[in-house]
Order: sequence, then C-alpha cells, then structure tokens
Amino acid sequence: MNPYRLSSGERREATSVIGAIRRLAPVMADQRRSIIIAFAATLVASGASTTAPWLIARTVDIHIRAGNYPGVLTSAALLLAVYVTGLIATYVQTLQMGLVGRRVLFNLRNAIFTKLQELPLDFFNQNKAGDLISRINNDTDKLNVFFAQALVQLAANLFLMGGAALLLLMLNPRLGAAALAPAVVVFLITRATGSVVKARNAASLQSLGALSGEIQESMSNFRVIVAFNRVDYFQTQFKAANDRNYAASVRAGVLNTFFIPLYGLAMNCAQVAVLGYGFYLITRGQFTVGLLIGFLLYVNSFYMPLRQLAAVWSSFQLAMASFDRISDVLALESNLQQLPPHEGVDNAVLAFEHVRFGYAKDRPVLRDASFVLEHGKTYALVGPTGGGKTTTASLMARLYDPDSGRVLLDGKDIRTFDAGERARRIGFILQEPFLFTGSIRDNIVYGHEGLRALNDEQLAAMLRAKNLDTLLARFDQGMATRVTAGGEGISLGQRQIIAFIRVVLREPEILILDEATANIDTVTEQQLEQILNELPPTTTRVIIAHRLNTIENADEIFFINGGELTRAGSMQDALDLLLHQHRAS
Repeated sequence: MNPYRLSSGERREATSVIGAIRRLAPVMADQRRSIIIAFAATLVASGASTTAPWLIARTVDIHIRAGNYPGVLTSAALLLAVYVTGLIATYVQTLQMGLVGRRVLFNLRNAIFTKLQELPLDFFNQNKAGDLISRINNDTDKLNVFFAQALVQLAANLFLMGGAALLLLMLNPRLGAAALAPAVVVFLITRATGSVVKARNAASLQSLGALSGEIQESMSNFRVIVAFNRVDYFQTQFKAANDRNYAASVRAGVLNTFFIPLYGLAMNCAQVAVLGYGFYLITRGQFTVGLLIGFLLYVNSFYMPLRQLAAVWSSFQLAMASFDRISDVLALESNLQQLPPHEGVDNAVLAFEHVRFGYAKDRPVLRDASFVLEHGKTYALVGPTGGGKTTTASLMARLYDPDSGRVLLDGKDIRTFDAGERARRIGFILQEPFLFTGSIRDNIVYGHEGLRALNDEQLAAMLRAKNLDTLLARFDQGMATRVTAGGEGISLGQRQIIAFIRVVLREPEILILDEATANIDTVTEQQLEQILNELPPTTTRVIIAHRLNTIENADEIFFINGGELTRAGSMQDALDLLLHQHRAS
C-alpha cells in the first residue's frame, strides 16, 4: 500500500497537547461521562494540593508564632481533611481513567481489525503480518497506557501547576516571576525538541513492527528453516532486525529521559532563587517566614509535577507516534468499491471485457483479456508457472479489481454485488487452503448462516445426501475432529478435503479449483470428481491444474502466459502451446 501520511500541518498540530487531544477526541467520544468524572476529580485533587501550602503558611504565621497550640491542632485537622479529600479524588480519577484506557484499547483493536477485514488482498501482499500485529497489540497498548496513566497525570499536573503558578504570582509577583523563570526556559526547550522526540519514538515503533514481522516470518517458515538447515540465515536476519530495533529504541530512550534531569535542574534553580530573594525580602520586613515556607511549598507544587511531566511527555509523544501508525491503517480505504446495481445485459455466468491487471503497473499479468463462461460448462486454465492462472481466477472471484476493463457476473459488473452475495455465488478452493482453529464442523459451516443454524444430525444428513460423508470418515472423530491454528495438525491433503466440503455444500454458481487435488491421492481425487458431477447442472467449473487427467474433460481450455489469454482449443493444442513455451524459455 501507499502508507497514509499526515500533512505537515497536521503533524505539527499533533506535537501540541491541544492538537493531540483534538485528534484523539473521536476515540474518546463514547467515554465522555467517565472523562468528565475523572477531570472533576482531578480539579478537586489539584485544589486540595494547592490549599495545603496555604494552610501550612497560615499556621506558621498565625498559630505557631503566637504559641496557639489549639489553633495548630485545628489547622492540622483541616490539613488532614484536605489530604483525605485529595486522596479520594485521586483514587476516583485513577479508577475512571483506567476504565477509559481499557475501553479505548478494546474499541481501537476492534476498529483496526475490522478495517483490515475491509482491505483488499493486495494490501496484505505488500505488508508484513508481524507489523500489522504490532499495530494491533503494541501500538494500541501504548495508547492504553497514555489514557489510563499519563493523560490523568498530565491533566492533574497541569491543573496543579496552573494553581501553584497563580498563587506564586498573587503572593508576590516579583518573587513569583523569579520562581517561574526556569520553567519558561525548559518549556521553550521542550517545545523546540518535541518534533524530534516524536520522530525518534515513531522510528522506534517502526523498527519494533519490523522486528515483529521478522519473528512472524521465521515462525511461519520454521519447517523450511529446519529442512534446509538454514537456522544461521534466520538468526542473521533476526539479529539485524533486533540490532536496528535496539539502536532506534536507545535513540528514543535517550531523548525521552533527557527532560527528567532538565526539569529537576529547573526546580533546583527556582528553589535557590526563592530562598535568596525570600531572605532578602524578610530582612527588609516585606515578607514573613510562614509565607516563605508556603512559597517554597508552592514552588515544589509547581516543579514536582513538571518533573513528572517529563515522564508523561515522553509517554505522550510515544502515544502520538503510536496513534499515527494506527491512523495509517484506519484511514485506508479499499479500492474494491461497490457500484450501484444495474440490470444484466447477457446470459453469461461470468465474462471478462478487455481486462488489464498487474501487481506492478509496468508489468501486466493480463493485457486485454476477453472471454465468456457459460452456465454448466467446465473450463480449464493452463500455462507455465507464473503465467497468470491464479491471478485470472482471483479476478473472477474479485479478490482483485482489474486496472481497466470489467468483470461481469450474470451480466452485471461484479462490483455491483456485495461481498456476501459474491461469496455465495462463487466458490474458490485454494491451492493451500486455510483452516481456522476449532473443529472440522466449525470450518465446514464457516461463513454460511444457513449451515451454522443446522444441528449435527441435520448437517450429517446433508453430507450424506451429497456423498461427502465418505470423505469425513477419513477423520477419526468426524466433524468433531479438532483443528489447530492454520490446520497444522492435519495434512495438506486433508485440509484440501475440508475446504472442498466447505465449498461444495454451498452449491455455488461458479466453482474455481486452483490445484485443488494437487495433494490428494488418486482414489480420493476420483471420489471428488464423482461429487463434482453431482453438483447442479448449471454449476460452472473453472479448473487450474497441471495434471492432464484433471483438465482433459474440460469443455474449453484457456492458455495464459505473458499477459495474453488465448483459447487453446483441444487438449493437444494446449500441450503444443505448453511445449512451445517451454522451448522458448
């Protein structure tokens, strides 16, 4: 795919807190109640934190200087009440934002996975599964951490800092300005480096996705690795990806942790400035000891959250980099658009009209293919490996759309049919069928509500009626036989049998078999042929096979190679074309 990219203006906006919240607002739209409660609790907690220094300063100047110990006890009781109120408010805000984070995580993962189901097959041909998994798992989890922990800390710290800064300036504008001056400097530094930090975090996430892709590819092909004794090759590949991820994460980590000591230095400078200037004001009778203590407490109330913001800021930048990667997927639109329905123009079950298609625009697999498939006939697609047979079949099933021209189903543009109707009309048995974790029954009824509604007895009766029960007898537990992830617990031939049963039960108008019997023994192949012969007489079959006995009874043979699709005529003509192509190559 062409990755979805934000414009430069949107990326600048994303580095600011307000801009980021504006972008994240749709994600939090259904969490408004919890967010309002959490922010109300944040205001209460911040109010308690800013009230405590004032009470302490007042107690020192009024009650302690006067020796009024009952007053000190009263102030202590008030201070305790303030702290308890702050504790309860903090608990409420943490609980609510934790729930928000979990719900957002749940909704985002659902949204990404749903979006992936809508995307065309060529998207998955161009993107590693490991990177997509990383976006669903790792990137969404970064957002969950931000919502559950960092966002509430960000809001609480901003409120507390705002209140503390306001009180510092109200108590003594000049002393307050001296206390806040270091904060202005670190703010400017933070703003200047924000885009760099975000870019480093984005690179770290990208390298993590690449690492996940490398792991996924190695695990998926482990049999091949062992068979060819090439563990060393994949170890080298993994080490290179791991090294890149390590370097990227270190670069991001250095910048992420840079702000913590910087903000600590700013707090120390502010304390020194307040102590020096405060003692000067006390000696001149313009300030009190209690106010200086309160002032120092407010300085801590301002700068301690600022130090926490250093960690929150890195989490914020990491979350925004994650959200960019998530947005890349959510913003994608399938190029398999559905057209408005229209009436058919002929009686052909399927037709190509001047179809051109290529995975790369400058290397077409088909240049100008036109043909018609009629109801009830059998067609064979032959040609050398890589000639375009499977691609042609995939265009028939609308796994891809042609670059130009049209594919017609029952005389209508295939793009006018919704996915459910198209899947009902066209059955496709792949060369390497995929099975889902569960039972054979789960795999047989997959994607068909009518079959799912049948109980075991009714489904078994349907299988017997179509002579499919003899195929199931090959499995020890019949329909109850368990299937592990990807069908790894059973042979490829058995997987093809299950895929065959799954499609035949649906009685599609067009049945496409892409080397569907390549891994099946001759006896089983004959059984399958008998079952195919019992399909409705109107069923059109399209067969891709290299075995001559599989295609010798075809009504028409198409030879596909070099972007051209031609009628081969008889079986002998097809053989001659294949031999000619072999000699030419």
